[in-house]
Amino acid sequence: MLGFLKTWKALKARGIMGINQRNADYVLKYNPRRLYPLVDDKILTKQRALAAGIHVPDLYGIISTERQIRDLDEIIGGHDDFVIKPAQGAGGDGILVIADRFEGQYRTVSGRLISRADIEHQISSILTGLYSLGGHRDRALIEYRVKPDPIFRSISYEGVPDIRIIVLKGYPVMAMLRLPTRQSGGKANLHQGAIGVG
Repeated sequence: MLGFLKTWKALKARGIMGINQRNADYVLKYNPRRLYPLVDDKILTKQRALAAGIHVPDLYGIISTERQIRDLDEIIGGHDDFVIKPAQGAGGDGILVIADRFEGQYRTVSGRLISRADIEHQISSILTGLYSLGGHRDRALIEYRVKPDPIFRSISYEGVPDIRIIVLKGYPVMAMLRLPTRQSGGKANLHQGAIGVG
């Protein structure tokens, strides 16, 4: 415990803030609470991005009810790879990335083979709110799987790196490259164990 406190004090002395300070001093202070539902919903965010002319991964479909799970084949159509994610997920939880199909099964980006029943169970878990902010009922997005440029192969594990830009009052103040790792299961999510490179 003493080692952790010593490290925390050393980082703080160098002006490096933790996520709790960031949330308390910046996120909560400068972002109107009424806008949270908009940015916490990936479907609404995607619609706004498209309206603004920003390119986003193609949306294959949305599953909102248990009954709609049977439409999965129609939604993914002939696509061998796709991503399933909760619309209001938090911390990268609940995301399932399918890289290929193999002999009636689906292969995840980590190479694990899963069945159609496994995918249906994952979607059902998303709908119940297992991965959503506040545990509320949710919807599952099924969309195009972005493939990383080969240039990232030597520094990224399996998934797609992304650039996170922090904007304060309209000015970019910080940026980082989020790199998927083995610990994060190929996801570029810091809560899952990805690395933020500044």
